[in-house]
Amino acid sequence: MQSALSTHIDKGYLMIMLHAHLPYIRYPEHENFLEENWLYESMTETYIPLINIFEDLLDDGVDFRISLSLSPPLIEMFNDDLLMNRYQRYLHKLIELSEKEIRRNRKDIRFRDLAKMYHRRFLKIRHLFENVYRRDLIAAFRGLMESGRVEIAASSATHAYLPALMSEPTSVKAQLQLAVAHFKKIFATRPSGIWLPECGFSSEMDRLLKGAGLGYFFLESHGVLNTIPKSRKNMYTSVKTPSGITVFARDSSSSRQVWSAQEGYPGDPAYRDFYRDIGFDLDYDYIKPYLPGGIRTFTGIKYFRITNSSSDRKKPYNREKALQKAEFHAVNFIKSRERQIRSLKKRLKISPLITAAFDAELFGHWWFEGPEWLNHLLRKGSGKGTAFRLITPSEFIAENPVTEILNPSLSSWGMNGYSATWIDPSNSWVYKHMHRAAKRMEELSRKNIKARGLAKRALNQAARELLLAQASDWAFMMQKEKASAFAKKKFSEHITNFSTLYKEITSGRISRKHLAFLEDKDNIFADIDFTIYAG
Repeated sequence: MQSALSTHIDKGYLMIMLHAHLPYIRYPEHENFLEENWLYESMTETYIPLINIFEDLLDDGVDFRISLSLSPPLIEMFNDDLLMNRYQRYLHKLIELSEKEIRRNRKDIRFRDLAKMYHRRFLKIRHLFENVYRRDLIAAFRGLMESGRVEIAASSATHAYLPALMSEPTSVKAQLQLAVAHFKKIFATRPSGIWLPECGFSSEMDRLLKGAGLGYFFLESHGVLNTIPKSRKNMYTSVKTPSGITVFARDSSSSRQVWSAQEGYPGDPAYRDFYRDIGFDLDYDYIKPYLPGGIRTFTGIKYFRITNSSSDRKKPYNREKALQKAEFHAVNFIKSRERQIRSLKKRLKISPLITAAFDAELFGHWWFEGPEWLNHLLRKGSGKGTAFRLITPSEFIAENPVTEILNPSLSSWGMNGYSATWIDPSNSWVYKHMHRAAKRMEELSRKNIKARGLAKRALNQAARELLLAQASDWAFMMQKEKASAFAKKKFSEHITNFSTLYKEITSGRISRKHLAFLEDKDNIFADIDFTIYAG
């Protein structure tokens, strides 16, 4: 009889990795701010549903494995009382709107049951948030991590695209060390590994990642394929950098099967259409009370399925059929991975690892049925009859300690895979300002290492403004022309705040009023210590 270990060796591995991140947006001076809704929408459609599914899996005794990274900006927003109070208000308004929709559609057989479905859904989300999780999603994630079924990785302090900052290595070092310290504060343990924002890597980062005490990170496939010597095996196992950090390469075929707009599952005609939202479709006077600032935007109530690529002549959404399709696609994904693993095992003579990595917000927010797809995948994929075993990064490293040492190449995910999204004519102008501010922050830190009182507060706030300016979100939105004007405004806002503080600190004339305003608005990392930039 084979031992459990030999049975595992005979199988391949499937590692599911979800990266959860949103830009840090907080405007206490405004009663309603449109872009704050990005957080509330994702909490309602992605984060709370995923937590609920993982907890149901635990309650049902399913021996699943999944990994996710939580960025510090997202964690900080989860822990912000102002934003969580506003989220409660957001939920109450959604429930009120869904009740109005039930009345409006009471005689319309196409949408009557859908309106009731949304009402039940919003009530459940509110119950989970207020009564089960008690407004503390991080405690829920911590409990999942402690179960051993869910592994949580870190991400850099403000999701900076690190290769573009390497001319100022102290700034990259601060991004990494602050991320590790923040993770330890939140989860009471050091992170085993990190999700590099945008999978951005350059070889000079290796020593900094090692210095931060990180054990693994993820790269796009070409970051591992384009090494010398080349080996196709490296894509389907782990490798190590010269400093000894483990690298996992994202598998393009499994990712494309889920993510691709052309051939991926979310484009199936049965699934809910993301863009056909009543926030745009209904009479303005009717919907206005539920729009932030009266601006037409998404409410989360959508009555049509994708149907076809055209924006018109959509058919009504059928929730039951969509869920059946999600289960079918989960089974299809499992069978596809089994075929892939058997083929790789035969060709490469190894027990291959498939690393399927995605943005967490795909599941629920962009792809409404995504959480249910993931639920079926984890339940069915945890069975003994599959050709693979679900595994976390730390488990794989423990079982496969001997691996090849290679120097991964410069790489990123996104268009063309080599920084094209984050360094582009539309956004390249931001980096000269980032680099100058990083030099000035290092200068300020070294000259004022013993600062106290008001000066120390100003130095800490300058560090916050620099970190927030470095977020990759602004360059991404500029390049994609999605909320580009807002992204330019946010970047300029943080850089200007930093420059103002720099002048005030160097001149010795710090405005208490302005500093207090910035501390209240951009209050990320409450216990930050500016001396992290002193080198």
